[in-house]
Amino acid sequence: MFRNLFLFSLMGALMFAQDPPAKKKGPGGPRVPKPGVSTPGVKRGMDTIKPVAEISVPGVPDWQVVTADALWVSNGPKNTVHRIDAKTNQVVAVVEVGPRPCSGLTAGFGSVWVPLCGARGTGEGKGLARVDMKTNKVIATIPVGPADSEGGVTVSKDSVWIVSDAKGVLTRIDPKTNKVKAEITVPAGSVAVEYSEGAVWVTANKSGKLIKVDAKKNKVLKEIEVGPQPRFLTAGGGSVWTVNQGDGTVTRVDAKTDAVLARIEAGIPGGGGEVSFGGGGLWVTVFEIPITFIDAKTNTVTKQWTGPGGDAIRHGHMSIWLSNLRQQTLWRIDQGQL
Repeated sequence: MFRNLFLFSLMGALMFAQDPPAKKKGPGGPRVPKPGVSTPGVKRGMDTIKPVAEISVPGVPDWQVVTADALWVSNGPKNTVHRIDAKTNQVVAVVEVGPRPCSGLTAGFGSVWVPLCGARGTGEGKGLARVDMKTNKVIATIPVGPADSEGGVTVSKDSVWIVSDAKGVLTRIDPKTNKVKAEITVPAGSVAVEYSEGAVWVTANKSGKLIKVDAKKNKVLKEIEVGPQPRFLTAGGGSVWTVNQGDGTVTRVDAKTDAVLARIEAGIPGGGGEVSFGGGGLWVTVFEIPITFIDAKTNTVTKQWTGPGGDAIRHGHMSIWLSNLRQQTLWRIDQGQL
């Protein structure tokens, strides 16, 4: 009997040893180890950074947008966005926007636009909230929500754009009427959007492509191979940049010629994160590696900080603004220090 118990125990141990370790789940997919870059002298610790301000935002401070005099940050569990004065670093308004703000913000037409995922389980209240920047009040909630909780919304000269269906629908909204005026078919699994150089750019996460849509004709112009699982994107330096979660690279695409200019090894694969352009380059954040800076002149990672913090980032007001989701804080960092 004891021998049989020993054999069963041994077999169980061998079976357990053969199973691969489970990947931790996180926003946007499984969390995988993030090696970062191996270039000597590039990595440093988050404990070397001394923020200009550390702003408490109880809950989950997440997606951000920079405006002329403020930084706005969403707070999903509280159903709010917080307005932070760029001069005083104080929260000057807390706006209830609706159930679960969950995706990238944008600003335009006198408003901040906030995608809402709606109530968990039912999706009730899903939509796009419009917050007036003068009154700090919701002036409209459009019944067009985000296709993905890690997508985003953008503005062109006359419209607001959001991927509204995971099957592949890019929705164009007229800010004069708050009504849908066009729906464009894009690849299934598309997620985030950015306007630049007369086009709306869409990351197609499943197909590994960057989609270019003519903002006048509502027509897909081109599909560009950028890398596995592109999600977050931004524009700057004459280019559109995608963060490819499949392999942790960043791809740079010329916004006029559509040519791929660089595929940059950043060592930040897996779910979560965000990206922003400013101060001469690209700023990327993910858990474990809260800040990565890519120099736009050399297309290389020149600085990378490891440690706790991060997962949402913006450049503005001569600063880097870092949402520390787990710490329930927002850091403002003088870009000259980094």
